[in-house]
Amino acid sequence: MLTIGSPTTSLFTSTSCNTLLRELQQIWTDIGESEAEKDRMLLELERECLEVYRRKVEDAANSKARLHQSVAAKEAELATLMAALGELSIHSPIQTEKRTRSLKEKLASVTPVVEDLRMKKEERIKQFAEIKAQIEKISSEISEYNNLNNTLVTNLTLDEQDLSLRKLSEYQTHLRSLKKEKSDRLHKVFEYVNEVHSLCGVLGLDFGKTVSGVHPSLNGTQQEQSTNISNSTLEGLEQAICMLKLERKARIQKLKDVAASLFELWNLMDSPTEEKNKFSRITSVLGFAESEIIEPGVLSAEIIEQASTEVERLTKLKASRMKELVMKRRSDLEDVCKMTHIEPDTSTNPEKSTALIDSGLVDPSELLANIEAQIVRAKEDAISRKEIMDRIDRWLSACEEENWLEDYSQDTNRYSAGRGAHLNLKRAERARVTVSKISAMVDNLILKTLAWEDEKKMLFLYDGVRLVSILEDYKLTRQQREEEKRRYRDQKKLQDLLQTEKEAMYGSKPSPRKTNSFRKPNGYRANGNGSMTPTPRRNSFGGATPELLTPRSYSGRQNGYFKEMRRLSTAPLNFVAISKEETMSFASVCGSEPGSPPQG
Repeated sequence: MLTIGSPTTSLFTSTSCNTLLRELQQIWTDIGESEAEKDRMLLELERECLEVYRRKVEDAANSKARLHQSVAAKEAELATLMAALGELSIHSPIQTEKRTRSLKEKLASVTPVVEDLRMKKEERIKQFAEIKAQIEKISSEISEYNNLNNTLVTNLTLDEQDLSLRKLSEYQTHLRSLKKEKSDRLHKVFEYVNEVHSLCGVLGLDFGKTVSGVHPSLNGTQQEQSTNISNSTLEGLEQAICMLKLERKARIQKLKDVAASLFELWNLMDSPTEEKNKFSRITSVLGFAESEIIEPGVLSAEIIEQASTEVERLTKLKASRMKELVMKRRSDLEDVCKMTHIEPDTSTNPEKSTALIDSGLVDPSELLANIEAQIVRAKEDAISRKEIMDRIDRWLSACEEENWLEDYSQDTNRYSAGRGAHLNLKRAERARVTVSKISAMVDNLILKTLAWEDEKKMLFLYDGVRLVSILEDYKLTRQQREEEKRRYRDQKKLQDLLQTEKEAMYGSKPSPRKTNSFRKPNGYRANGNGSMTPTPRRNSFGGATPELLTPRSYSGRQNGYFKEMRRLSTAPLNFVAISKEETMSFASVCGSEPGSPPQG
């Protein structure tokens, strides 16, 4: 009979079996069983023992196979978990004591490791799920639940076969990039919304209605909905801003047109300052650039409508006062022409304009527009004539100084020690320098005028008279005057010579003279500093003295607008005042020959 187990166990089992066998044989002997029957029953008993052993072996083999399968499954799961989690190696007793450890020990050692990795996998899956949920949420906000980022979301489908830290880091990096993009988009949306708010304020539009038309979440009243940051929202805001800017530009242009009409009508109607101040808010923004206009409501439709209504009111009022306006603008035209010494257009003079308006042959607006055009042309002519007019003013000023100097030279008391005499002496010195330049002034002025006429292909008229003619007449008259002065000096020398000869032949005889106490004032008036300034006198020697003609002289003759201007003419030729007795004496000497006896 075979025995299995340790020697002690086998000995115990063998002893027990032998005892039982002897007891059985004794029973069979007592019963009287034959030897054959005893052998048969012993053989059957042995077969039954073998069957029991066989079943036990099969059960043990099956148990071993199951243990092998469990250990292999655990090891396979361990390898799968390690691969999924990216674990390169794990310290395990299985690998260190493979040769000496039983299957149950192996299973017992690998099971905790597998359970730990399972828990770690579940935590890692939760991390991936949270990150993936955030990525999908931000992606949906950016793409507005459309298919723009489907590829991106598809690529982030959770793969439990790859739960490594490297994959987790990729998810986290992508999440950070999406958060940054979301932050940038939010910043841009807020910038756009602020710009829309500013433009709506300037234009007087409903901000909430404007942004709600782009997306309801942009209106601050809806706190339960997060701000939409999709591409369509950004594009909608850009389009809204573009439309608002176009509207702002159109309203600015309209406001400028209305303001231009207002200014024109205010000037025509002489509107009071109080009436203009009502629209100061409008006129104050015209000088600003578009981006600088930020005052709320300044470009609202109501403001522009108010200005348009005022234009309509003034236009109706202008129609009723058109005749008065025509006369006023004609007066303005004449003032401009008077300042620049230009002859105004006679086609719109007051008499003709009044007759045309009263007859109804001409629309007053057309007549007013014609006068406005004449004013513009007169101002343009004034600009082109400015250089020559400045030279004319300097020439006339020099002529004034010349007149003063000649009056001053006739004063016999000019060298007296009177109060302010030194000031007149200084002025006389300056006047002599200025007078010495008159001829050059006139020549240069003629050259400038001729050059202007060649350039403009027209004559330079001064109060209706050609300036070159005035200057040529002035030069001729000045030459005649100088010749007259020279003759007077020659006659004076001859008078002195005859008087000397007469005194030598007949003895000196003092000529009676009037004392200063009986002389008329010599054309002087007190000036502001107490000195005496000569006033122009028009006495001349003989009465045939030619007059120096200046533009003011011509203006007094040719144009009624300048009658109040004093004519600049020469001072008298007698530079030293001669008494009546001296004049008679000179005439008597000139009428007698030298050496003749005195009369009576």
